[in-house]
Amino acid sequence: MNEPARFDLRVRFYELDPYGHVNHATYLQYFEAARVEWLAAIGHGLDRLLADQVQLVVTAVAVRFVAPAVLGDTLTIETGMVGCRRVQAQWAQRALRDGELIASQRINFATVNSFNKPVRIPGSLVEAMAACEVDESWAPKALPDLAF
Repeated sequence: MNEPARFDLRVRFYELDPYGHVNHATYLQYFEAARVEWLAAIGHGLDRLLADQVQLVVTAVAVRFVAPAVLGDTLTIETGMVGCRRVQAQWAQRALRDGELIASQRINFATVNSFNKPVRIPGSLVEAMAACEVDESWAPKALPDLAF
């Protein structure tokens, strides 16, 4: 298995809910920021994608929350590619605090052109993402069952 990409961030006061925890919606922003940083690091930042007339559009997201993050925590967001097809790919992401899993996400995206028509993922992007390909079991795939 390859190593996932890593991005560190610090929890800020305005990201908290009334209970003093990071608001659940904020994790989507954390995960997105990590993906954008990863794409830039592998040479496929948003500027290059725009120049290549390729857009990555999110088609599905599933997030699992395990433990709360609070003000001042430093989180490491890990990102890896789970699979890739002609115009679609899936990434898995994990939010860790001192090595402890606090949230995980699976996200599917498709590639489209500026007219929102599906286009093949550029080969150079597929190759670059493959360096961070992770095993299917690396991050939880489905939402947990409800327990009462």
